[in-house]
Amino acid sequence: MADPKAPRPGAAAGVAGTIEKLIDGIGSVIQWVTLGMIALVATNVLLRYSLSFGSVWSQELEWHLLATLILFGMSYALQRGDNVRVDLFYAHHSPRTKLVVDVASALLTLAVALIFIKLSWAYVGQSFSIGEKSADPGGIPHRWVLKAMIPLGFALLALQALAELIRVWTARPTPT
Repeated sequence: MADPKAPRPGAAAGVAGTIEKLIDGIGSVIQWVTLGMIALVATNVLLRYSLSFGSVWSQELEWHLLATLILFGMSYALQRGDNVRVDLFYAHHSPRTKLVVDVASALLTLAVALIFIKLSWAYVGQSFSIGEKSADPGGIPHRWVLKAMIPLGFALLALQALAELIRVWTARPTPT
């Protein structure tokens, strides 16, 4: 007889695995973006203070990369368990209470992510329709591309929350 506490494999677990592979791949890319951003900031500081040379474009690129890193890194951090939690309280509860907390947390994360996607969609559309660009001379054109990272980042977060929900639900112990 199978262990009742063993996770139940199935199609749902496969969906969760696929989502997590996607998030892992994006996380790997984001790690390189982080390295590129560090190099860009260091170069900008070096040029500014040693040669008194600065570029609006490269300074704007810094915050474009930072915003992208944060928006895409949210789902990666959630998957890795690097999100903020209060383990001090969580650790002392029963498995049933932990299950309720985990399911509620995944559902709330999913709801918040979907709300942000809905709210940001018109914002991105408006930026695209007017061809928004930097207000500064020499700044980055196509600001709508950066704004499009908002719904994309929250879509990844929603997918990871869904994967978390699937994992928690399929790994729950069966009632005896």
